[in-house]
Amino acid sequence: MNLVGHLECFVVVAEELHFGRAAARLGMAQPPLSQRIQRLEQELGTRLFDRSSRRVALTEPGRVLLEDARDLLVRVERIRGLADRAGDRAVLRAGLPEDLDGRVVAALIGAYRDVRPDLPLDLRPAATADHLRALAEGLLDVAVLRHPCDVSGLALGPMLGQPLGVLLPEDSPLAAVPVLPLADLRGHDLVVDGSAAPRADLLASCARHGFTPEAVHESPHPQFTLGLVLAGDAVALVPRARAVPGTAWRPLDGDPLLWRTSCAWRADTAPDGPLADLVDVTTRVLRAEAAMAPVASRVVPRPSSGFLA
Repeated sequence: MNLVGHLECFVVVAEELHFGRAAARLGMAQPPLSQRIQRLEQELGTRLFDRSSRRVALTEPGRVLLEDARDLLVRVERIRGLADRAGDRAVLRAGLPEDLDGRVVAALIGAYRDVRPDLPLDLRPAATADHLRALAEGLLDVAVLRHPCDVSGLALGPMLGQPLGVLLPEDSPLAAVPVLPLADLRGHDLVVDGSAAPRADLLASCARHGFTPEAVHESPHPQFTLGLVLAGDAVALVPRARAVPGTAWRPLDGDPLLWRTSCAWRADTAPDGPLADLVDVTTRVLRAEAAMAPVASRVVPRPSSGFLA
């Protein structure tokens, strides 16, 4: 049994307490994930989770194992880093949002190679919460974060804003409107990602502009979001992306909602050399390829919200 791999799966399930969301984070199907957890329980001779049709909860042995498993995985990652350096395979470890468009990722890789052709990039897609934990544990050198989030102990690069529009079925009557007031979405359900803090801020910003969803659906993955929109069950507030057959994306009148994004690294790390180059390249690529722009100094985020409204 690959103990490290099984412990990685266990930690994600323990954090999500939901096998579907955990499988999405791990990039695998749910049945193999369940099988790995079962094999780990068999190997350890104890149940790690209480499972029911409505909830998943850690058992007492599971809670004990979680702390030790996290510590072990941090040590394993550090050992891997030492092995890389000992083998003259230095890399720069960078975290990216897991839903970042593939064209943006490709542009970022190409632009960095032009500046640092001899230093490979180890790109790790994940949610902001995972990147924050990895930065704190020294497992990442830099990450692209979505705000709001807790940036204690971190230094930040330039703050960029990315306007959100509405993704809806192409046969929706609203698709005939070139620019939509946010209040026109009244009566629709909304699908949002599973990050609790940004979700609360997004809903508060929507309410200020006259849109309170009939229901809110939590999505563990961009493809699940797309599925709900295609089925006509909800709309989504997302940045402009490539057209997907069956959907339409429309800008919001006045750009009332912005995603705030920045590079971040540990405050005790000097932002020079390769790290400074990557921050500069990432900022330039996000502006050129992802329609992001510097957040103007005159625009002040509301204290309770990471969305500019």
